[in-house]
Amino acid sequence: MTDMQTLQSTDTGTQRTGASPTRRRRDTRRAAESYGFLAPTLILLFVLMIVPIVMVVGYSFQDNVILNKTPEFIGFGNFATILGDPQFWNATSNTLFFTIVSVAIHLVLGLTFAMLLNSQLIGAVPRAIFRALYILPWLFTAAVIAVLWRMLLSPNGVINFLLNTNVEWLASPQLALGTVTFINIWAGYPFFMVSLLAGLQGIPADLNEAATVDGANGVQRFWSVTIPQLRPIIISLVLLDLIWTSQQFALIWMTTGGGPINVTEVLSTYTYKLAFAKYDFALASTSAVLVLVMSMVLAVLYVRHQKARD
Repeated sequence: MTDMQTLQSTDTGTQRTGASPTRRRRDTRRAAESYGFLAPTLILLFVLMIVPIVMVVGYSFQDNVILNKTPEFIGFGNFATILGDPQFWNATSNTLFFTIVSVAIHLVLGLTFAMLLNSQLIGAVPRAIFRALYILPWLFTAAVIAVLWRMLLSPNGVINFLLNTNVEWLASPQLALGTVTFINIWAGYPFFMVSLLAGLQGIPADLNEAATVDGANGVQRFWSVTIPQLRPIIISLVLLDLIWTSQQFALIWMTTGGGPINVTEVLSTYTYKLAFAKYDFALASTSAVLVLVMSMVLAVLYVRHQKARD
């Protein structure tokens, strides 16, 4: 019996040993095919994203880059210059105001309109019309939005005509930042509205019915049922909107250009002017690296939230 068991064990070990290289070759071939399909995308990501990022980070530690063939390594000198520039901190404070106010009102407006469109008190036809109207700002590009609002807010525009005033909304140092923030709010709230509307339609009706049976009124159902069910979506939307809004460039550049007298200067326009107005690509790269670090913090928070949610 012992000899038979030994022979059987030897045969089994031989079969496993013989099958293992075949399985490994098959797994290797499948992995190679998968990477082959991914190769074009990976190459594009490497060429169009990884390489530029590495180059910009390298430029941030040098001086006399791009326009000069003999760049000079200066370490953290550019970072000291940028962090000591009052205009950088002015742009940072404007970016914080622009971003926080926009995201907060995006959330409030988006949730409000989503609940209106999800209400059974509105008929099917009016609901479809309201959905089309509410989502309209999301369909326009930044260029169209900028031109549209520059016309509406001009001294001879519709807004001043309706208000019977002659205000320079985009040229006033006191009003320009609030005006471009309002335009960004108008352009961005449909993203929240559509996402939250989908979340509202996914809430089981049993939860609201149970809360009603327990004696909860509309406000109590909103805070105890609706908000907890929407919390994962809200957190994801807020983090994404913080990333996108903090990097807004086109809308501000095409409405105010960062003016008047830098009152609407944000980090994106500040970096752009360093590169293409002052041709100081080293400082522009340093500013871009600082913006990248800020964005990466938000991106890490978003990824961690998604993992925790999954």
